[in-house]
Amino acid sequence: MILASLLVAAFLVSLETTMVNVALPVLVRELHTSTSQLQWVVDAYNLVFAALLLTAGGLSDRFGRKGMLLAGLAIFGTASVVGGLATAPGALIAARMVMGLGAAMTFPATLSLLSNVFTGRDERALAIGLWGAATGVAIAVGPIAGGFLLEHYSWGSIFFAMGPVAAIGIGLVALSVPTSRDPDAQTVDVPGFLLSTGFMALLVYTIIEAPTYGWGAGRTIAGLAGGLVLLGSFVLTESRTEHPMLDVRIFSNLRFSAASSSVTIVLFTLFGFIFLIIQYMQVIRGWSPLSAGVHILPVAMAVAVGSVVGTPLAVKVGTKVIVATGLAAMTVFYIWTALTLTPTTSYGLIAAQMVVLGLGMGLAQSPATDSIMGAVSLGKSGVGSAVNDSTRLLGGTLGVAVIGSVYASIYGSRLARNLPPLLPTRYAATAHQSVGAALAIATRASALGHPALGAAVHQAATNAFINGLNAGCYVAGSVAAVGVLLAVVFLPSQPPTAVFDGMATGSAELGVAELARVV
Repeated sequence: MILASLLVAAFLVSLETTMVNVALPVLVRELHTSTSQLQWVVDAYNLVFAALLLTAGGLSDRFGRKGMLLAGLAIFGTASVVGGLATAPGALIAARMVMGLGAAMTFPATLSLLSNVFTGRDERALAIGLWGAATGVAIAVGPIAGGFLLEHYSWGSIFFAMGPVAAIGIGLVALSVPTSRDPDAQTVDVPGFLLSTGFMALLVYTIIEAPTYGWGAGRTIAGLAGGLVLLGSFVLTESRTEHPMLDVRIFSNLRFSAASSSVTIVLFTLFGFIFLIIQYMQVIRGWSPLSAGVHILPVAMAVAVGSVVGTPLAVKVGTKVIVATGLAAMTVFYIWTALTLTPTTSYGLIAAQMVVLGLGMGLAQSPATDSIMGAVSLGKSGVGSAVNDSTRLLGGTLGVAVIGSVYASIYGSRLARNLPPLLPTRYAATAHQSVGAALAIATRASALGHPALGAAVHQAATNAFINGLNAGCYVAGSVAAVGVLLAVVFLPSQPPTAVFDGMATGSAELGVAELARVV
C-alpha cells in the first residue's frame, strides 16, 4: 500500500509534464491564447516546479515528508481544477504556477519516503525501479490521456481529471504512508533556501527564454552569469553553514555526482527529442493527438521493463555497467533515427526504435537514481531526492532549449534555401515560424488554385523539418555518447563500505583540498 500510494503521487506529477501539450492548439481557439501565452502555460509550471524543488525537499526533511506530500497533492489537485475553470489565459497561467508549487512539494517526498521505507539495497532498488517505471510511463502516457480527453470533452477536462486522482493519492497516503523526518534536523537554513530558489529560478527562466532572444543575447548571457553567481554563493554559504540544507561535500561522492550527471543527460536528450517527435507525428504524419500518443506506447512499455529490470541488475553486476549500457542504447537510438527517419518511414521501424529508446532510458535512469539515493543519509533523503529531481528538470529544460534551437536553425536555413521564389514575402516569413504554419500555407495555396506552388512549399517545409529533426537527433546522440564515457570512467560499480555522515564517500574524512576541488 505504501508503494502504491507513492507511485500514484509520482505518476500524477510526471503525467502533467506532457499531458497539457496536446491541448495547446485548442487553447488558441477557446481562450484566444497568444504564442507567448501558450509558452507560459507550459513553462510557468516547470519554472515554479524547478525553483522550489530544493527548498521543498529540505523543508520536508525538517518538518516531515508525509505532511509535505499531503499538502503538495492538495495544492496540486485544487490548482488543477481551478485551471480547468479558467476563462482567460492569465488565470490559467497563474493556476499552472500554483500547480508547480504543488508538484515541487510532492515529487521529492515520494522518492525520499521510498528510501526511508525500503531500506535494504535489494528492496530499495526494486522500489526505485518501479518509481522510475511510473514516472517514465507517465511521460509517455500523458499525450494519450490528453488526446482521449480532448476528443471526448472540453479542454478543461485535462485539468479537471487531475483533481480526483490527487484526491485518491491523498487518501492512500493518509491511510498507509508512515510519518518520516530527519531526526537530527536543526534550525532552518534560510540563506540556503533563498539562494537555491534564486539560482534555480534564474537558470531555468534564462534557459526557457534563450531560444527566443538568442543564446548570444545580452540578457541570456547576463541571466546565465547571474544564475552561476547565485549557485556559487549557494555552494559557499552551504560549505560554511553549521547545519546546511545541502551538505555540498556530497558532490565529492561519485555515486552521487556521476549518477546525477547521467540522469541529466538522459532527460536532456529525451525531452529534446520528444519536443520534435510530437511535431513529426502530428504535423508531418497527420496523426491526431490521441493517435500520436498511442504510437508512443512502445516507449512507455519499454521504459517500464528497463526500469524494473535495471535496478536489480545494477545490484548484481554493477551500476556502472547498467547505466553505461542504457546510455549506449539511447545513443544507438538517436543515431539510428537520424539515419532512417523520413516522412514515410514505416511505423514498424519507428516502434522498434522506440523500444530501444525506452529500454535504454529505463536502464540508465533508475539505477542512477538508486545510486543517488543510496549515497545520501536517510535523514537527508528529501533534499537528496530534490537534487535528483532538479537534475531531471534542468536536463529536460536545457534539452528542449538546445535541441530545439539546433532544429530551428537548420529548419530556417534549409527552408530559406528551398522555398519557391514565387511565394510572397509575408507568407515566407510565416512559414519560417513553424512547420505547421508552412504546411498550412501550402494547403491554402493549393486550395486557391496554385497546386504546383502548394506542393513546392509542402516539400520544402517537410524536408527542412526532417533535416532539423535529424540534426537534433545527432546532437542528442552525441550527448548520450558523452554520457556513456562519463559513466564508464567516473560512476562506481558498487557502494563503498565506508560512510561519512550517513553518505557513502569511501573515506572517513574529506580534506579541505578535496572540498575546494569539488567547489
